[in-house]
Amino acid sequence: MANGTFATAINCMDGRVQLPVIHWMKEEYGVDYIDMITEAGPTRVVLRGTDKEKESIQSKIEVSTEKHGSEVIAVAGHFDCAGNPADKDDKIDQIKSSVEVIQAWSPSSKVIGLYVNEEWQVEVVEQ
Repeated sequence: MANGTFATAINCMDGRVQLPVIHWMKEEYGVDYIDMITEAGPTRVVLRGTDKEKESIQSKIEVSTEKHGSEVIAVAGHFDCAGNPADKDDKIDQIKSSVEVIQAWSPSSKVIGLYVNEEWQVEVVEQ
């Protein structure tokens, strides 16, 4: 087991959304570290990616939950995503669907959905 406490974020590779999600999760869950699993448009990958892409995310979730003891997994979408361009309503639907998929992958974890808005603030979609 690693030193410190962990949570997991499946987040976009876009650097603008990294710190808002990290700060929000550390404050909300009182953890020391956030394991970041990044993709260009993570909800697109979770919902419509190849089997290989999905397996890669699943294996990283396993490392975070089994080796680091992470009990919370967030999946995040954001405003102005180049990897998954969609309006906010569609993005929120994708986040909610992704939460369901990830919950099935990791049934003992708490899975939440986050949306990072145009002001780079975190909004809870599903908790």
